[in-house]
Amino acid sequence: MKIAVVLFNLGGPDKIESVEPFLFNLFNDPEILNLPSFIRYPLAKLISKRRAPIAKNIYKEIGGSSPILRLTKEQAINLENSLNNTQKTFIYKVFIAMRCWHPRATETVNLVKEFNPSEVILLPLYPQYSAATSGSSIQEWKKVAKENNLNTKTSTICCYPEDNKFVEAHIELIKKKIEGLKNFKLIFSAHGLPEKNIKKGDPYQWQVEQSVKKIMEGINNTNIDYVLSYQSRVGPLKWIGPSTEDIIIEYSKKEKHLVIVPIAFVSEHSETLVELDIEYEKLARNNGCKNYTRIEALGTNKLFIQSLSDLIANKDVNDFKENLYPPKNRCPSSFTKCPCLN
Repeated sequence: MKIAVVLFNLGGPDKIESVEPFLFNLFNDPEILNLPSFIRYPLAKLISKRRAPIAKNIYKEIGGSSPILRLTKEQAINLENSLNNTQKTFIYKVFIAMRCWHPRATETVNLVKEFNPSEVILLPLYPQYSAATSGSSIQEWKKVAKENNLNTKTSTICCYPEDNKFVEAHIELIKKKIEGLKNFKLIFSAHGLPEKNIKKGDPYQWQVEQSVKKIMEGINNTNIDYVLSYQSRVGPLKWIGPSTEDIIIEYSKKEKHLVIVPIAFVSEHSETLVELDIEYEKLARNNGCKNYTRIEALGTNKLFIQSLSDLIANKDVNDFKENLYPPKNRCPSSFTKCPCLN
């Protein structure tokens, strides 16, 4: 029996010329700009054109392109090997579908059809669910699959914010970095969202908080000074906080050794390589910080790959409804955007 696993991620421009169309795809997503299409399309064109020069400079800092596809391919290879080495009953093939750049769902659906699996398993590389990330990718896949007559049984692993091996992978990396450190501040940084998204029932912030809580319980050291903050804020809307920038400024002035943990990013890309590594380190040093450390994204960390492999192989343990496989610790009922509650 053959099983296709489809990994979802945002994607990123593969060259400088791709930056503006990548931004257009991002802002033309109805989960990002919740407007009628006849308004969203021209607005997305305008925003992407205006933001392209700044974004191009960001990508120039890391060689003119995003590494996210290359790194996701490495994760896919490692995951496929893990599954096929441990699950002899099935033949697994891992595919990639990016939301805003290639390979898009339209390309990947045809590759999956050629593989002709008995089941398709959708697995976002977003540990914490948001309608703007995992939700958008899942919706697009289902739409494109229907349009291309891919009628294979499809299962969805929507999120895994407290998965044991996902948590253990973070604990292992954090302990290595903080061993022997004194007078440090552990800063968990996640991509932010407009506050209105959370008020409309998006569970993302709650799930990120659960990830951090589980990690700190696992580290089991009440003396560690830590905080959760949110980065990448853009536009005039009020975003969830506190902002990573504000936290960095505050604790740099107190001359703390800052240790940054990218808690919602599992691959290196512009938000880690430029925003965290270059812009925020400069901000920290300009405000008195002498020591700034950023823990790497999980990438192909063995525990993380095992986490994904186990989620797939053991998904029936979390069977919920209509081929949806959420974690056992379900979102509170107020988070109506959670797929378990729809």
